[in-house]
Amino acid sequence: MLEHNPDTVKIVLKNLPLAMHQFADPAARAALAAGEQGKFWEFHDALFALPAINNETIEGIAIKLGLKIEQFKSDMASPKIRQKLDQDIMDAQQAGVNGTPTIFINGRPLREERSLEAIQQKIDAALGKTKKK
Repeated sequence: MLEHNPDTVKIVLKNLPLAMHQFADPAARAALAAGEQGKFWEFHDALFALPAINNETIEGIAIKLGLKIEQFKSDMASPKIRQKLDQDIMDAQQAGVNGTPTIFINGRPLREERSLEAIQQKIDAALGKTKKK
């Protein structure tokens, strides 16, 4: 979507670690901590490529990405990262999000068709390029 809409689409990721997954919260904090070193998306992508997440795999990603490990661990435990994550959770709750992934286009949740073509149609409609469907 970014390639087709470089000037009009912005991706905003909000974390919503689900309670049913014991490593969801540490994984979200880890990605935010990696972001403190400029590696959020790399960390995010590596997390989602794993078949399972645990403390060892989280640290392994940090090492593989060349993060400063002591800073990474400190940031993961910091009030600043906790506050960012808590804000994401509150934002999700206020927006009525109760599962992941949830996609919004121009502030409206995409609940039906999620093909790339359908998403592009919604983007075009939000930009006034086509009739709204």
